[in-house]
Formats: sequence, structure tokens, C-alpha cells
Amino acid sequence: MQATQFPMEEVTTSPRLNLDKPRWDQTKFVGRLKHFFNITDPRTALCSEKELDDAKQLVEQYKLGLEPPGTKEEQLWYAQKLYMSAFHPDTGDKQNVIGRMSFQVPGGMLITGVMLQFYKTVPAVVFWQWVNQSFNALVNYTNRNAKSETTPREIGLAYVSATSSALVTALSLNSLTKKAPPIVGRYVPFAAVAAANCVNVPMMRQKELKNGIAVYDEHGTELGKSKKAAQKGIRQVVISRITMAAPGMFFCL
Repeated sequence: MQATQFPMEEVTTSPRLNLDKPRWDQTKFVGRLKHFFNITDPRTALCSEKELDDAKQLVEQYKLGLEPPGTKEEQLWYAQKLYMSAFHPDTGDKQNVIGRMSFQVPGGMLITGVMLQFYKTVPAVVFWQWVNQSFNALVNYTNRNAKSETTPREIGLAYVSATSSALVTALSLNSLTKKAPPIVGRYVPFAAVAAANCVNVPMMRQKELKNGIAVYDEHGTELGKSKKAAQKGIRQVVISRITMAAPGMFFCL
């Protein structure tokens, strides 16, 4: 008696996620915008140390194929979001809260508001410009390119140069606008911030300008180092820092 043949049921498995790549298509503006909002979400700055450590552990387990049974895709993307918000991409070390990109919006808004409020007296200008540049220096150091080592001397030089340029700009413009309408004086903090960013970022990342940054092809293979790429990247960072500060300092006048 011939055995009955039953068709084999095709077993389908979901493809593994590539957590090393952004969740959204980076060739499109909307995809880049979503990715930016995702990694700078201020709510992630409120997450506990345990939440961050658990997120890192889950991401690392998944990359090894050892994630807990029943782990869902949304859990993985959220864990990756927390991991990217709090851990340095080069070293894997946990970043200090104030220096994280997720703290940029609340931290920057607070300092900007104070600078706009207290800009008339010399002591107030000096103190709050110092606070702002200290904040910027910490952010730059926290998010530095760890592959281009920066010495304490270079960090100190960048900090002093940026703070000095901000103070000189602010105090000089304050003295020039004493007889101008009050609305003109309101723009002094923004001019000082813009001037300081033009000094702070290039100084903090001067080794990249000198030695270049690694350039990769579409497959992730390193092609070499490029000074032009470093110049372009740092120029974009400076412009973006100034642009990010502009809305708050213009529309809050």
C-alpha cells in the first residue's frame, strides 16, 4: 500500500534587523528627519541607568542572535534608540547626561532664555556666555570623534578660545548698541553664540582638519582619509549649531 504524500509546509522566518543602520531611508529627507528626531528625543535623557544598560544589553544580544525568546521588533528599535542616545558610537562608553544630543533641546532652551533675559549688564553677559560655552564645550567633547584623539591641551585651548570669542563679541556689541533701540540689543547674545560656534567646533575637532576623517564606500569598506570631507562635515556642524540657536533667539524677542 503506497503511503500518502503530503505537501511540505513552507516555513518563513522574518529577516534579521540590521540595527547598525538607521531605521528609515537616509536617501530621503523625511527619513533623515525621522532619524534626527529619534536620536535627539529629549525624553531619552530622563531614562534611568538601568533602562539604558538593559537597552545596550538587548542590542548586543540581538546582534549575536541571543535575544530573549519573543522579543518584538518594536522592542529592538526602542532599545536601539536608547542605546544611540546614551552611548558613544565609537567607544561604546556611556555619555554624561548634559553632553548627550538628547539634552541639547532642553539645555539649550534654558540657557538661551537666560541669555536673552540677562544681556544688559557686563557681569551677566560674562557669566551666562561662560555657562553657554561650557555647555557647548561639554557637548563637543562628549560627541567627539573618538578615532581622532584630542589631547587635554587641545580641549582646553578650544574651550578658552570659544569662551573668549563669545565674550569679546558680546561685550563689544553691547557697547556699540547702547544708543540703539532695545530690540537691537536683543540680538547680541545670538551674535556671540554664532561667533563662538565658529571657533569652538573647529578648535575641538582640529585633528580631523589636520589629518582628515575616514571615508567609506557603500559596503562599509574604508577607502582612506579625507581632509575635504572633514572640512565639509565641520562646516555643516557649525552652520547647524547656529541654525538651531536662531529660532529661539529670534522668535523669543
